Amino acid sequence: MNKAFVKESDHEDDDDLPQAQALPAGTKNYMTPGGYERLRGELTHLMNVERPAVVQVVSWAASNGDRSENGDYLYGKKRLREIDRRMRFLTKRLDIAEVVDPAAQPNRDQVFFGATVLYSDKAGAEHRVTIVGVDEAEPLAGKISWISPVARALIKAKEGDTVVLRTPGGIEELDILEVSYPG
Repeated sequence: MNKAFVKESDHEDDDDLPQAQALPAGTKNYMTPGGYERLRGELTHLMNVERPAVVQVVSWAASNGDRSENGDYLYGKKRLREIDRRMRFLTKRLDIAEVVDPAAQPNRDQVFFGATVLYSDKAGAEHRVTIVGVDEAEPLAGKISWISPVARALIKAKEGDTVVLRTPGGIEELDILEVSYPG
């Protein structure tokens, strides 16, 4: 098919990846030192390992002749666009990152960014969560974003406090059992 009839852009500027949560307007991109290093490591790996390898494959495939039916060439070009898009996204996120070391938190009896909180809900089930940056959040691993509803309810509370969490299912009360920070 002629490229004139295909809605495809070589310069895709939509850096909003589906797994990335948007930051609220006017806020900083808070990250733990470990999260910052993980994103920097991913960017470095993409720049120094993955992209050069894909460029080499595309170059080899282009030298084979007809590019219109060359799967290695077409897939390689698509993969290059994906890598470049991810690199732009990571660069933007790292540029606006504000690294906050939870180990340096002076007020350790209160919940702030980087705290690990053990709380119980009204059913008596206990949950342990760590409040981390938007790009570090892994809810199934107990790492929740600082902008999540649970984190917002917990922030500034102290051990022994009861906080109110507003959910679509109604209002829920959470009892804070323990607040800790990394050593």
